[in-house]
Amino acid sequence: MHLKVLVATVVFLAASPIACQTVENCGNAGDVPGAYGPFDYRTATRDQKYLVEITGGHFTPSVEALKSGTTGTLSGELNYTLNAFPNHPRALMAMIRLGQREKTAKPLGSRHTIECWVERAIEFRPDDVNVRQIRGVYYSTQRKYKLAVADFEFVVEEQPGNANAHYNLGLAYFETGDYDRALTEAHRASALGFPLQGLQDKLKAKGKWQE
Repeated sequence: MHLKVLVATVVFLAASPIACQTVENCGNAGDVPGAYGPFDYRTATRDQKYLVEITGGHFTPSVEALKSGTTGTLSGELNYTLNAFPNHPRALMAMIRLGQREKTAKPLGSRHTIECWVERAIEFRPDDVNVRQIRGVYYSTQRKYKLAVADFEFVVEEQPGNANAHYNLGLAYFETGDYDRALTEAHRASALGFPLQGLQDKLKAKGKWQE
């Protein structure tokens, strides 16, 4: 799964938060009558994934790249994918990026707000570390950095070798003014091979960088 690059990209593209609403009345995963699923994306069979993503054409490379839908609109394709696999990490990231592109909390044609899609995924599978990481990214795009810190801390505790999570945790610490912890996470991410230097540059600009 190519989550690392996608997550990092969303953090850096977040120029300003988009309007957001509470998650009440979002409903639960599996509340769409007649829908296929819901299935846990981590344990779904190859055939189940193939039926939705390729045969059904709902999450093709063109959809993931937000170029065009196969059977309908981009939001429609993502709606179907996330109804079938509420914790589909790449589809969740695509929905977040679509919201950023349209500068809205609820992309045109989306059944739910982005926040709802993310919260439904967590309610569906609370133990899914990937979804917790994605929620941290979403909170970062909304400048809710303290909430992002909590999610990224959960991720690095569960996956201490996750360079991307350490880096994003460092960014969130930086934005809350916790420069010492941001520095620690910058070094941890670098030691794990994370290639980007944006956090290091931010710390240098504040005079907080140390080798």
